[in-house]
Amino acid sequence: MRKCVGCGEMKPKKELIRVLRTEENEFVLDTTGKKNGRGAYLCMSKDCFEKAVKSKGLERSFKQAIPTEVYDRLEKEMSELETR
Repeated sequence: MRKCVGCGEMKPKKELIRVLRTEENEFVLDTTGKKNGRGAYLCMSKDCFEKAVKSKGLERSFKQAIPTEVYDRLEKEMSELETR
């Protein structure tokens, strides 16, 4: 079980998307959940992503500020995953 940084609900790992900070301080979506790096989990919905941005849930998880272009890229990647 993992906690969504957007809505705060505990859900099975398979139902969530992992946002990953790599060793190079890049932020990517990890759909497999197995890549190396610090991770935070989000529900696969746009609402939870927007809540995480508004409440700075990802920034708290990673203990650092996240640039707006990273949020824009993550939002684009999430919308691509939702259409599949």
